[in-house]
Amino acid sequence: MLDYTFDESFKSDSVKYVCGTDEAGRGPLAGPVVAAACILPDGIVIEGLDDSKKLSEKKRERLYDEICQSAVAWCVALSTPEEIDSINILEASLQAMRRSIDGLSIKPDFVLVDGNIDRGFSIPAKAVIGGDAKSQSIAAASILAKVTRDRLCMELDEKYPEYNFKKHKGYPTKEHKLAVYEYGPCPEHRRSFLSFLERDREKLEVWLSEKKEKNNDGTV
Repeated sequence: MLDYTFDESFKSDSVKYVCGTDEAGRGPLAGPVVAAACILPDGIVIEGLDDSKKLSEKKRERLYDEICQSAVAWCVALSTPEEIDSINILEASLQAMRRSIDGLSIKPDFVLVDGNIDRGFSIPAKAVIGGDAKSQSIAAASILAKVTRDRLCMELDEKYPEYNFKKHKGYPTKEHKLAVYEYGPCPEHRRSFLSFLERDREKLEVWLSEKKEKNNDGTV
């Protein structure tokens, strides 16, 4: 449950703007990792605000618009699949969060980072484990990041319809793994996440055989 005094507790004479930052998309096989940074005004209460993972898509979309309209400043940034493969997903996530903070129209005085790592930020920062369930600004950032990433996946679905990105949003579902095995990876796939293609080859062959049998029977 969000603590509406949490962000305020970090403010002082020298800390006027507290920013929350969070990311979405560390686990998927494809697409960027997206991060957001958000500064909310003092005393604001956004009805229904919560960790994005606890909300329905419809609620996230509604809250996204309200956050954008209400925030003192907000910014979304990303790290590409190529960057993820080059520096690993943890570093790419931190990089995206730093980029989102750097993109804010107002420079914050303090940053609350969802998770347990707060290194490499250019301004004072504090890692908050489970921060998206405690801090209003982190929760807001989690929604901005999640909605943005889901929209990007809808665009990927139009470009690469054989993978059905609109359904699984790039996460390693059975359907997605099988599509990568059957069609090969597309340019948006994270090569460092595809070790299952060799490790689970026998299982994938069984899945592919089952799929072909169903198609031959006229079923989906």
